[in-house]
Amino acid sequence: MFSRLKSAARILIKGDPKKNKRNPIPAITLEEVAEIKQFFPREKFFIFGHARSGTTLLMRLVRLHPEVHCNYQAHFFTRQPLLKSLVNTPEAEEWLTRKSNRWNQGRDLSPLVLRSAADFIMERDAAREGKRIVGDKSPSSTIHGQAVRDMHAIYPDAKLVYIVRDGRDVLISERFRNFVEESKFLTAEDRRIIADLRKDQAQFTNGTRSIFTESVIRRVASGWAKNLKETEDEGRRLFGGNYYGMRYEDLLAHPFEEMQKLWAFLGVDSDPSLEATLRAEMASNPDEEWQAKRNGDISSFLPKGQAGNWSRLFTQKDRAVFKEAAGEMLIRWRYEKDKTW
Repeated sequence: MFSRLKSAARILIKGDPKKNKRNPIPAITLEEVAEIKQFFPREKFFIFGHARSGTTLLMRLVRLHPEVHCNYQAHFFTRQPLLKSLVNTPEAEEWLTRKSNRWNQGRDLSPLVLRSAADFIMERDAAREGKRIVGDKSPSSTIHGQAVRDMHAIYPDAKLVYIVRDGRDVLISERFRNFVEESKFLTAEDRRIIADLRKDQAQFTNGTRSIFTESVIRRVASGWAKNLKETEDEGRRLFGGNYYGMRYEDLLAHPFEEMQKLWAFLGVDSDPSLEATLRAEMASNPDEEWQAKRNGDISSFLPKGQAGNWSRLFTQKDRAVFKEAAGEMLIRWRYEKDKTW
């Protein structure tokens, strides 16, 4: 009684103290999933992958199937501010858990709000296309394993597709994209490299000059390795048979066979007539066309979308730095047998 009186007096004098942090957002329950699927029945999938790893190509190919739709990039779980920002405040928690709010049945409504928002965004698009399975592709380059955990908290029933590309080619593709876009993050040394590349490309292909600074290699390589490890480990742990990992290089080498496997994973049969449509789609490269318009003299130096570009551009020092930062991950994903490359 005394403590209650003290609390009441403190509130009377100082006012009701504001909570500055909300409790963790609870995961959706299986019962809630069953309820919400009465309103949003389409099966869902999400495509993750480190930036420059073929997520866009995979999105374009997977939605060629007459039953599968995929769009981009909602970044529900992969880039700030994230889907959960809709309810991730003390004020939202107070509203959605308030005892006088009889709609919540004594439970935090936050996961249902998040699931409903994402479901509507995706199903609205799929309904327009007349398709029964729908997914989002959003590169996951910075949040890694947390993106998988956040996804599972709202979509434990969904499927996760993770596409991996050789980190050395990821590094090169990311570097040239920054060059072409003239990124605001380029350093003075980066700009010197661009100027020299425009003057004499040969020095960058004969092993005497690197297109990288050492710090760039370490940052991108370590980020790539961390992304692969955390995403695959958490994907297998949380989603089990609903996790599917694939390699970009396999998709380039055997596109129809790889897409048949993926479509089967998503629960649809593939018609042989889709092969011609798929190969026609692969023949186009919107990213290459855009880069050519933006900065053609730089973009033309690098063949787009190919596997193994790194082998003609890495210097011996580049190789040594990458091995140190991410060599084990190349072996784990079967890009190398050991570190003697």
